[in-house]
Amino acid sequence: MAQNKAACCSSPASICYWSAASLVAWGVLNIIRIYWHPLHASSATTIPFAMAIGCAASWLRNRTFHCAISGPVFLIAAFVFLPSDLTTFRVNTVWAWIFVLMGVGVAFLLEWWYGKRPASKS
Repeated sequence: MAQNKAACCSSPASICYWSAASLVAWGVLNIIRIYWHPLHASSATTIPFAMAIGCAASWLRNRTFHCAISGPVFLIAAFVFLPSDLTTFRVNTVWAWIFVLMGVGVAFLLEWWYGKRPASKS
């Protein structure tokens, strides 16, 4: 029978898992770049998209509370940057990254206030 896990706070293991999943996603997106040029390694589209994939993986495995919020923030940022890589339309990157930093900051604050912490061992 499937067990329903509640959302919890970040741990060093969950942060390492997010980092590894994001790095793997970034590598796969760089391979896709061979066929679709906007996904090059340092693209403002590729980086937040890989981070969103890392958040999705971390949420599915660890149920880290902030990933439920920051994952969609990274995904929105990736789609905001995508027209800049495809057309001559330019996005003010400073404001977009401020939005990302504020969204992730709010996600961590909400996790700190409302996330379920594991019981301490005495």
